[in-house]
Amino acid sequence: MTRVRATVLVAILALLLGVPALSAQAAASVVRVTGSQGDWTLTVDGAPYTVKGLTWGPPIGEAATRMPDLRAMGVNTVRTWGTDGTTRPLLDAAAANGIRVINGFWLQPGGGPGSGGCVNYVTDSTYKTTMRTEFLRWVTEYRDHPGVLMWSVGNESILGMQNCFSGAELETQRVAYTRFVNEVAEAIHAADPNHPVTSTDAWTGSWPYYRDHAPALDLYAVNSYGAVCDIRQTWIDGGYTKPYILTEGGPAGEWEVPDDANGVPAEPTDVQKRDGYPAAWNCLMAHDGVALGATLFHYGTEQDFGGVWFNLLPGNEKRLSYYSVARAYGGAQPANTPPVITSMSAPQDVPAGGRFTVDVAASDPDGDPIAYSVMLNGKYIDNSGALVPASFTGTGPFTVTAPDRLGVWKLYVYARDGRGNVGIESRSIRVVPPTVPGTNLAQGRPTTASSYQAQGDGAPFLPTLATDGSLTSRWASDWSDPQWLAVDLGSVTAFDHVQLVWETAFGRAYEIQTSDDGANWRTVTATTTGDGGVDSIDVSGSGRYVRVHATARGTGWGYSLYEFGVYRR
Repeated sequence: MTRVRATVLVAILALLLGVPALSAQAAASVVRVTGSQGDWTLTVDGAPYTVKGLTWGPPIGEAATRMPDLRAMGVNTVRTWGTDGTTRPLLDAAAANGIRVINGFWLQPGGGPGSGGCVNYVTDSTYKTTMRTEFLRWVTEYRDHPGVLMWSVGNESILGMQNCFSGAELETQRVAYTRFVNEVAEAIHAADPNHPVTSTDAWTGSWPYYRDHAPALDLYAVNSYGAVCDIRQTWIDGGYTKPYILTEGGPAGEWEVPDDANGVPAEPTDVQKRDGYPAAWNCLMAHDGVALGATLFHYGTEQDFGGVWFNLLPGNEKRLSYYSVARAYGGAQPANTPPVITSMSAPQDVPAGGRFTVDVAASDPDGDPIAYSVMLNGKYIDNSGALVPASFTGTGPFTVTAPDRLGVWKLYVYARDGRGNVGIESRSIRVVPPTVPGTNLAQGRPTTASSYQAQGDGAPFLPTLATDGSLTSRWASDWSDPQWLAVDLGSVTAFDHVQLVWETAFGRAYEIQTSDDGANWRTVTATTTGDGGVDSIDVSGSGRYVRVHATARGTGWGYSLYEFGVYRR
């Protein structure tokens, strides 16, 4: 009895017994890479199969409720990066909706959970034995599941090795890694002869290693974003003899776009992302008989920096890219689509804590009313992925209140149609200290401190760097309380404003003090609720010396000031 007939009979039996087909454990399909040089086909039970896929992002517990949506998009495959004891519900939900899974396995250094470290593939036989045993455990567990399409060993490890090794040793390790991948592929084939094995990396530069040292792979795989349309020529120039799939692809990433005016990667627009997915798919599938399909990136719901850059459903709202992928895959056509933002403008520099204007041009193809929100992200300041609401007024243009913390922020405008659809556009802004009218009496004057950091990246952090007029240099103290920074104005001088431009290490409690002789100090203002950023303080004082006397730190570090300005207006 053929496996196809067995599968049909199991399904009929399940129907007669009144139980779901998966409960009767339908037989796995036989998946093959068939054909010859330049004329390959992926087949499932003998029928041609083009991978029309997405990478899987939500919790596995949501698989049963989300798979029907994927199926409606025209998706027939999802890709995972790791396979373990939690995978079965995903396979069950996929199979119940006619979807199959590329089951991944993490290897170091691969950037995933528990896989980001370095391992020596030449000498660490314990690691290799452990991982091979673990992979075969789950291959044996799931090989007969009807949701399995193929196995993928490792993710971006050949590229990631550059963070672990260099020179000749890097080359040696990459060869050892691909030889290990080949050993694993052979072992998987022995345990499961009915599903292909591949290995994926972040660049086609990995393919020579697979060609020369991993002949047991049935096909190659690659993660590529802005360079998808270059893969075909790379394959031709390399003289490769196996087909391939795209295991990640989407909008151009941070690593391959030009910087904007603020020196950070310029994120593609919502419209560019929308158009990029079908363009990438068309380039890929033009390599007829060699490219066997793709799992585009990413069916994810995170609403953070990376989620807005790549996800089709950030915050569970459908964006233009979601619908463009569905069209490329021949999915159901929507009755309603998202608002389209065609332009967005914001100032390059904005004053800390001040207000600035953001303008957008947006329209809704279905005539739905648009509701807006504005968000901020500080990834380029502290590597935070979170988006936080910004304070704003207006319905476009918007008057937005800038953060207090200096540096380059990402600003996002959301346009929602009230039907679960969203358009998102982003720009960067640079938060700078507010301009203070008048004369900065402290700039360039002799400055001393209770301590300064003499060691560390960028050290020494001298006291004079807080009065040099530059926001690219700073003073930093020891990590203890109290600390002080004092500037000598040269003679007793009246002033009426002080500006403190804090680095991340700020003062929670501090006093502004003056002295005529550098020994006897009087306090002109004080706070115990400092929150960092920029403190602009109107005061009335005079003295030859002015100092910040800090008594409680706002972080576990010391105190650090980019600038300590003393003004007469």
